[in-house]
Amino acid sequence: QVQLVESGGGAVQAGGSLRLSCAASGRAFSTYAMGWFRQAPGKEREFVSAISDNGIARNYADFAKGRFTISRDNAKNTVDLQMNSLKPEDTAVYYCAAGSRFPLGAHDCAYWGQGTQVTVSS
Repeated sequence: QVQLVESGGGAVQAGGSLRLSCAASGRAFSTYAMGWFRQAPGKEREFVSAISDNGIARNYADFAKGRFTISRDNAKNTVDLQMNSLKPEDTAVYYCAAGSRFPLGAHDCAYWGQGTQVTVSS
């Protein structure tokens, strides 16, 4: 029903910024809560941020608060994650996901993107 494709990852130095984008196909995008998760090598996938279907409610992991901003544009079927003040510990594959609940847990997500690599060097 929904296909998600992430872009915008890359390699940056500590303190730098990246803007991740997720483009969604399908006509039901606006009915889903959207979120970003990340997975570092050897670690479990963890929640980064989520946004409600109408874009009003937002939630962030503690490590993301004050540094990351999630947004969505239902008219364009996109959800973005602006990442500022990046740290080496932010290095991970970042995944866009869609689910039926807000706040999102990984188990709530029915659709996942392929992931985009973010590498932050010190």
